[in-house]
Amino acid sequence: MSSEFELRQTDDGLALVWLTEPKLQPLRIDFHQGKSAYRALHTSLKSEAIAKALGVTGKRKPSVIDATAGLARDAMVLAGFGCQVQLIERHPSVRALLADGLLRAQQQTDSIAEAARRMTLLAATHINQVEGGTADVVYLDPMYPKTGKRKAQVKKDMQMFQQLVGSDEDADELLQPALDVARYRVVVKRPASAPFLAGIEPNQQLSSKKHRFDIYINQGFES
Repeated sequence: MSSEFELRQTDDGLALVWLTEPKLQPLRIDFHQGKSAYRALHTSLKSEAIAKALGVTGKRKPSVIDATAGLARDAMVLAGFGCQVQLIERHPSVRALLADGLLRAQQQTDSIAEAARRMTLLAATHINQVEGGTADVVYLDPMYPKTGKRKAQVKKDMQMFQQLVGSDEDADELLQPALDVARYRVVVKRPASAPFLAGIEPNQQLSSKKHRFDIYINQGFES
């Protein structure tokens, strides 16, 4: 980990401190607080483009590997819809925050805790370490360089996260291993203007207000 950051155990859980930016609040993963909690409690299948992109319906709950888990906000939404979600995160500090956040969330007794119990942090740190056919869908949301106005609009917690993790320079190398693992499809979340991952055009696309979802289909879902 960069000397700019330090992990500290606090009464509220494991926290990442940005030593050179002391005014910023430490970063914790707490699924019961903030935007994550609100989205988990108030979202619906109709309002979440990610659910449609991954093929989630009232009856279909595909198993998912979130291969670029990060703060696991999208993963929590999918778990809230009933999907079993396995998480892959390669940055050791983020993995530690995720493990701590999941453990604390799973110990509660509400609907968020129930969703958190559908989430599993894998030992694997890259999708190429996972056997083929392990999940119905592989979800990729690689870090993309932020520039200009978009960079200025990034929330403070994400500023810390992006500074720690940086952009995923090898993002193109994720697509083929993901296709090898997914039984049905790979879904890639991208900024609207970003190029296709590995330059490969998807079978389908779904756009939301800020992003698009590129959908690569191995086979159709069983009816």
